[in-house]
Amino acid sequence: MMPSPRPVSPGPEPQSPGEPQTTVQDGQRTSSVDAPDTLREGARKLGLGTWKRAFSWASQHSRAASGDPGPRRHSSLFRSFRRSLEEGPAAGQSQGAAVPEEPLGAVDGAGRQPSTGPRPEVLESQTEGKSVADLITERQLLAAFEQLQQLEAQLVAEKDSHTYEQDPTAFARRAMDVCLHYDALAAEIRAIVRETLGPEGVDADALAQAARVVQAEAEAHPAPPADGDFLRTPRHWCQLWEDAVRQSAQERVQGAGLEGTGDAVGPEGVQGLAQLLAQLGSSVRGDLQKVRREVQPAYPAGLPVWEAYLRAFHGAVAQRLQGLARRARGCEQLYLLLDWAANVYGSPDFLGTPDLALPAEPLPPLLAPEVWARLESDYTSFLETKIASCFDHILQLERSRWAAAEAPEVLQGRYRSPLSTDVHMLVAEHVKAAGAISAGLEATTLRICARALGLFVPRLERAFLESEAVSEPQLGAYINTCEELRTSLLARFPGALGELEPTLQATTRTFQKHLLRSVQRKMQPLFRVLCTKSWLTHDALCPLMDQAVAFAHHLKHVAPPLAQETLQEVHRFVVREYLVQALRPRERFRGAERVNGAQKMTLDAQAIGSTFQGLGSEASWLDQAIPCVAEILGETYKDDICRHLEALIRGYPDIRREHILAILALRRLGRSRNQSLLQHAQNLLRTAGSTRGHVLFEEIEVSTSMDVLVTCI
Repeated sequence: MMPSPRPVSPGPEPQSPGEPQTTVQDGQRTSSVDAPDTLREGARKLGLGTWKRAFSWASQHSRAASGDPGPRRHSSLFRSFRRSLEEGPAAGQSQGAAVPEEPLGAVDGAGRQPSTGPRPEVLESQTEGKSVADLITERQLLAAFEQLQQLEAQLVAEKDSHTYEQDPTAFARRAMDVCLHYDALAAEIRAIVRETLGPEGVDADALAQAARVVQAEAEAHPAPPADGDFLRTPRHWCQLWEDAVRQSAQERVQGAGLEGTGDAVGPEGVQGLAQLLAQLGSSVRGDLQKVRREVQPAYPAGLPVWEAYLRAFHGAVAQRLQGLARRARGCEQLYLLLDWAANVYGSPDFLGTPDLALPAEPLPPLLAPEVWARLESDYTSFLETKIASCFDHILQLERSRWAAAEAPEVLQGRYRSPLSTDVHMLVAEHVKAAGAISAGLEATTLRICARALGLFVPRLERAFLESEAVSEPQLGAYINTCEELRTSLLARFPGALGELEPTLQATTRTFQKHLLRSVQRKMQPLFRVLCTKSWLTHDALCPLMDQAVAFAHHLKHVAPPLAQETLQEVHRFVVREYLVQALRPRERFRGAERVNGAQKMTLDAQAIGSTFQGLGSEASWLDQAIPCVAEILGETYKDDICRHLEALIRGYPDIRREHILAILALRRLGRSRNQSLLQHAQNLLRTAGSTRGHVLFEEIEVSTSMDVLVTCI
């Protein structure tokens, strides 16, 4: 006589009637099968559905055979089983299974053994007589799967032979038993995969067995059976394995960097976010290196281990990063996320060695395009405010230097202001940082810098010229700064910063004009003593030349093109103002004084020419202006005056009729000769060539005095 059904503890498992119940000793590895809660959880997920299908099949066949619908008995049995699964063991009781379960091959629900049913000994594994639950507990997964396959085959064969037509509930219990052990085996596979990356290390044997079981299940159940038999329905353990890999990666990524930092990225969290990202990268790198070096070799061929882990970690990192992006605030935090995604995680050296590089093609973008675009947009908005604030700070530093009357230093022979270094570093730093993220962000950053610099330069100009710090060295330093920004920045970023060139050139011209005015204010009083009777006997030109030499000393520390241009302007100013004094003398010379004055003018012209030539002026076209006027005033042979007048007009086509009148009025040649010379000069002026950009007499104003009027009559 076979024993009656009895509760199974712990968890449902096929067991011989005379076999003692399996218990787990202290210190033994606890598997997902050891606790009845695990089997109960598995039953809730898969077993309950299997039980319903099994019960439905058995009920239909039983009714068909006996003609008794028996709904009350079957439904009450299902309800008691469902309650036991959902409620679990009562408080204070042992955690045994609440379902009265019969070992496979034992008696049926009425206490009778089917005549053609399996014998109890088939429930024992051929390996040391262990049960399936024991095999799963000891992680002999392949042996457990083979035993379950045998039991499944027996059940299918018995179902096909109509063994359970008289007692369908027995079939349902036996089918449920097999399904629950399949679920336990699946749960153990999940547990093994999840433990793989943990601190305990890699159990190579367990991984190998789990992989073989996954492959064996796919071979055993390649497709749903034609008759709809649920026992032979594919259990999709390959997908289960990939889901376990994804869950393991998700847990590892979500747990990275949480110790002491959390996911907070508030206003004070820039350093915390940087630390979190560093820990996240280190954790992912270490896990993937472990997968490649320890986990993948433990698996047999056939499973895409490396690819599955790569996709799993990539998806988990993307999810974690998008969560951080939603809470990021401020320019620094946004840049940290963009930089980490583009340059740390996206680096070929992220995993430490070239053979472990993350593939670019199979993996989707780490951040969705719309998320990336939002991050860049938020970053540029914060960046625009930050760069404007930086320029405000630079201007404040310049004001403090003006207040302290700090003279600009001379570096490599040039006046240099710290402003140049500050602006170059500000633009280069942000453009380089943006370029490391993407070309689009670099172009946007360049436009932001160009706009901010275009607003800053006029502000600097106004603030400086309104201050009391205006001096030749400081003006020279700012001229050099504008020239450096125009040449170096525009040469480096020609397309993006081209709009800055007019602004920089205008500011340079303004500073250059103020530089000229400074020396002109010093020289202007010294011209008043020229062309006077005291001038005939004194060297009144020397103080003027001293001022020119002193000013040229500053120009040596200005950028060469602008220094030369400024020196030529000073040269032209000296010659022009000298001629103003000659054409509008405060005292008139007659006879010998006029001849001596003409000779003095010639000597002064030579002194002016040689001085400016020594200073490096290339405006040699100015050298003949004063001597031509002096020759007209001092010429004793009146017929040669016409020749000197022709030379003056050919050399300086910008001379006008009133200038000729002023010169002739000083000479007092008589009405007839003056009229003849004036007519000849007018003919020459009509045929005179272009000035070639040389302007001298055009800027000299002469008054219409009585002498000029007399000359014209």
